[in-house]
Amino acid sequence: MGELNTFPLSYKVRGQRIVIVGGGEEALNKARLAVKTTAQVVIISEQVEADFSGLGATVIARRFAESDLDGTALVFVADHGDDGRTAIAAARARNIPLNAVDVPAECDFYTPSIVERAPLTIAISSEGDAPVLARLVRSRIEAALSPRLGAIARLAGSLRGRVAARLGKAEARRFYEDLVTSPAIERAVEAGQGAEASAALLEAHAGKDGVAGVVWLIGAGPGAEDLLTLRAQRLLQEADVIVHDQLVPQAVVDMGRRDAERISVGKTKGNHTFSQAQINTLIVRLAREGRKVARLKSGDPMIFGRAGEEVAALRKAGIDYVIVPGVTAALAAAADTATPVTLRKVSSGFAMATAHGADDGEVRHWAALAATGMTVALYMGKSIAADVALAFIRNGASGHLPVGIVANAGRAGRTLYRGTLGELAGGAADFADGPAVIFVGEAVAHGDWAAAATLAAAEFKVA
Repeated sequence: MGELNTFPLSYKVRGQRIVIVGGGEEALNKARLAVKTTAQVVIISEQVEADFSGLGATVIARRFAESDLDGTALVFVADHGDDGRTAIAAARARNIPLNAVDVPAECDFYTPSIVERAPLTIAISSEGDAPVLARLVRSRIEAALSPRLGAIARLAGSLRGRVAARLGKAEARRFYEDLVTSPAIERAVEAGQGAEASAALLEAHAGKDGVAGVVWLIGAGPGAEDLLTLRAQRLLQEADVIVHDQLVPQAVVDMGRRDAERISVGKTKGNHTFSQAQINTLIVRLAREGRKVARLKSGDPMIFGRAGEEVAALRKAGIDYVIVPGVTAALAAAADTATPVTLRKVSSGFAMATAHGADDGEVRHWAALAATGMTVALYMGKSIAADVALAFIRNGASGHLPVGIVANAGRAGRTLYRGTLGELAGGAADFADGPAVIFVGEAVAHGDWAAAATLAAAEFKVA
């Protein structure tokens, strides 16, 4: 993610003026936006060419004077002549935020594309680089939002004092979430009965003292934010606290609510900040405090994510839980390389296993599966890849079986390797940092591994 050159905020203009210098279409466009506020909008231009009638703005047909900026909150300059230059200098002298239309270098702020459901406002800005894109994004958001959201927002604002007096912080948040997402409340607002419906909802929440929280075991996928499910995104926005693993990228963690507490319980090889027992105790305690807990795990929580142990602890404690699936690393690796892990007349099945800590019996089983044509995906085996490949061969797998390895599957910085079991057993490879998935099976040969480094090289290193 890139860094912003502007800081998004909402700027108070109530009781002040917004001055627009210019009388053409550019000035009219800014006026249409400005009159949506409670500020007094003043248009100043010696030549008034556009039709400002019906906007409720004050039009002054004369040259700009510095005194026109008295009591002014914002200045738009849509005049590229002498008046415009004078207005820019005057705004600079008074430290009044300035927007010089179509002159980004002179702008202190940019006017975003706005979705308006007053008092709710959504602003989309490209910092002046791509206004057409901003407008397209705005149109999509506009189509997705109910026209009654503004009335619901005003209703929420009118209840703040009563809610604070009746509910604790956690329950108040749940009340507001129910208020703004409930179809019943929206229907009541449309019928002019929003006050009655919201009062009933408040009474219902006031009777929920000591309600236990919930734990959502969420699969974060392989790391790319856009591979997160819609359900995962929604629950991250509802969570009071996010308990996340070390492999979950910060960008995914940051998709949670801004004021949610973040707790890292990361485990890396040989370095366990939290034991699994401590994690179990932590999520149970947080839920008992009445909090909504997002337990964020890399990949899918039910595939090598130790979610089973956490579910058992939650069941024993009587805590509600929900499991949200995610894209597991093997499927991301298959997608990265267009490898059909099941393929008619080639591979009739697909098995996932963890190579780390496997015993001889497990390796014999995997080797037998690979020998029948099935595709085997091995997790957590990068550091022992050569030993595992050799064990496959010793247990009957052909040294000519294709092998494909993807490090950091599903991410922009993924690295690919290809070869055979025999070449991998030779131990020549020095893999990139990060988690890796090792595919073994004939289906690997049908994937797209053109960009892969070859395991047959005598020596190589991929940084």
